[in-house]
Amino acid sequence: MFSYFLIFFAKIIEVSLTTIRIVLITRGEKFYGAIIGFFEVLIWLYVIGTVLIGINEQPFKMVTYALGFACGNYIGCILEDKLALGLMTINAIVSVKDGEELAKILRKQNVGVTLIEAEGLKEEKKMLILHVKRKRKSEILRVIENSEINAVISLADTKTIYGGYGIRK
Repeated sequence: MFSYFLIFFAKIIEVSLTTIRIVLITRGEKFYGAIIGFFEVLIWLYVIGTVLIGINEQPFKMVTYALGFACGNYIGCILEDKLALGLMTINAIVSVKDGEELAKILRKQNVGVTLIEAEGLKEEKKMLILHVKRKRKSEILRVIENSEINAVISLADTKTIYGGYGIRK
């Protein structure tokens, strides 16, 4: 019975590490991705060796392995969201009269804001472009929401930003 728990929890750890490694590599953190990959493969080799030994006599090992894999994906996504590694771009589209006000509010929160003219279906708009660390996403969205300014907001992951205000790599 202990081997089933070992397979299950080791697989969760391994797949969670895989998720974090992939995020690091796609964000340009090759060195840290490689280190995590080393430990990931060590765990995988151990787990797969444990699963394959006596698999015909204990087919439930496959189910345990698959459950660990599924849970590892879920937990890996939660961990990645909590770590919030990397950068993102937030675009907020507001009315012309609210553009300057929202930019002022965000700048008071030490957020770099680029304000540009935009055109909506029925009226002129202002678009605010913010490049921020992903860790600040919730804080910034809360600031916009608390401003009570009606905004259309879009979020996008950003791999690299050169220059600008408030972001240091």
